Amino acid sequence: MTTSAAEPVITQAMIDAYDEYTHLTLDRRRFMEQLTRLAGSGAAAAAIVPLLAANPARAAIVAEDDPRVKGEDITYPGSGGEMKGYLVEPADRSGKLGAVIVIHENRGLIPHIRDVARRVALEGFVALAPDFMSPLGGTPEDEDKVRELFATLDPAQVAANAVATVAFLKGHKDGNGKIGAVGFCWGGGAVNTLAVNSPDLSAGVAYYGMQPKPDDVPKIKAALLLHYAGLDARTNAGIDAFKKALDAAHVEYAVYVYEGANHAFNNDTSAARYDKKAADLAWGRTVAFLKEKLA
Repeated sequence: MTTSAAEPVITQAMIDAYDEYTHLTLDRRRFMEQLTRLAGSGAAAAAIVPLLAANPARAAIVAEDDPRVKGEDITYPGSGGEMKGYLVEPADRSGKLGAVIVIHENRGLIPHIRDVARRVALEGFVALAPDFMSPLGGTPEDEDKVRELFATLDPAQVAANAVATVAFLKGHKDGNGKIGAVGFCWGGGAVNTLAVNSPDLSAGVAYYGMQPKPDDVPKIKAALLLHYAGLDARTNAGIDAFKKALDAAHVEYAVYVYEGANHAFNNDTSAARYDKKAADLAWGRTVAFLKEKLA
């Protein structure tokens, strides 16, 4: 992909290497060595990294001070301690609304996910983006520190805190008692795990999320909407077994694979991986699904 004549060419192999790096199977030194080989020089590799990585300076689609929403940082009870989160509602709310948990990627509760929570609120929901790094003190600003800490998260504790988040929203004064969840990458896998563990979840939307064990699928009570990127071989390897288990358990679900799109195609802060066509189509399907299931 070439964004302009002056910018370096980004190949699929570079995107794949970055995906491996962000999912903790490559350390930074080995990633940079691999990228340098692919780019042809250290200088070229250094120029390409910012195009592969998410850029927190990119403008939000819904600004933090947008008058159409009201957002606040909150704390609420987790499974064994306090959870931090970002709660957003439409400014002109009337009546009780469905509530949606917005689950972050493996970089924690960053500005992009807060932006996504505001987008969800604009569609007429109470949106809560939890910080699943809360047991570790919350999401650090240093991305390398995030990677280091994220690897130490206890999956059982994450699942329990997600279930506690459902319970918190079920009792929220502005909610109608129906709870959905949408998650991206690591958060997509967390949505699938939450569906296994919480019978109170009405709807789950997983963007390129790892699938649960087939033996756990019969526990799912929520309707599922599953978005996958056509070029995401690592995650897509589990689709067929997941579909087979969902069919056998008579779980309501829909699967969409966006051909030509990369893992993280919804993340508009990543110039190399964002796919506007796929993101817009998936988002329209997500909003329609959540409105149907949480009404």
